[in-house]
Amino acid sequence: MSLNMFLVLLGIGFIGSMLAGMVGVGGAVVKYPLLLYIPPLITGTGFTSHEVAGMSAVQVMFASAAALWANRKGGQLHRPLIWDMGLTMLITSFAGAYGAHFVQESIVNVIYAILATIAVVIMFRPPKEAGMLEHEGMNYPRWLAILSASLVGVFSGMVGSTGSFLLMPILLSVLKIPTRAAIATSIAITFIASLGGVFGKAISGEILWNPTLVLVWASVVGAPLGVHLARRLRTRWLKALLATLIILACARTWWSIFAITGQ
Repeated sequence: MSLNMFLVLLGIGFIGSMLAGMVGVGGAVVKYPLLLYIPPLITGTGFTSHEVAGMSAVQVMFASAAALWANRKGGQLHRPLIWDMGLTMLITSFAGAYGAHFVQESIVNVIYAILATIAVVIMFRPPKEAGMLEHEGMNYPRWLAILSASLVGVFSGMVGSTGSFLLMPILLSVLKIPTRAAIATSIAITFIASLGGVFGKAISGEILWNPTLVLVWASVVGAPLGVHLARRLRTRWLKALLATLIILACARTWWSIFAITGQ
């Protein structure tokens, strides 16, 4: 690995994980397009979609673990929801991650773009904070939480993500969880779900360990920093940041897909 590639991966890992810690996602929504498009521009060499998905899966696991540790004493973790959605996604993300090995790279990119588009649509329909459930004794529709986790797990596992960029819109707009509780809970669900995705990518041989370790090292520093920064920001700014990240990633991926098909 060249010095340029090392620095590029370090920057992507740190910035992506810091932003992820701020808005309660694992970071794949940011890092997937960055890892796919930035290294070739700067170093002249890049990674395939399958390799990016494998690296993203491992990075998400460590970034979410670091962010969860930083959130452990915040009092915002909703444990019943964490286990309902986390265990469901643990199983379904493994299925998606292993199944992606038999899918063409172009299809993996399209799946990522579709997931990001769905997240954008949901984010543009946020409920009013006053209409959300109180954190204490939240009585969410359990069947809807499990069904949502199943669908998100399968498809997000294919792109090396835990679907946390979809989880946040679902928690906020569908299950009506308060913003700060949704951020902390999403991080915990993301960590549990990431275990299945990493295992699936590992047994299919799609993880490049040297560049992945660089991303992991940056993630364990950047994610806790993002958590601490989030505590100093208003919830509406956190929502706006999450929506912006998803929109940018979605737009860049669709642009790349249409550019390739138009050639």
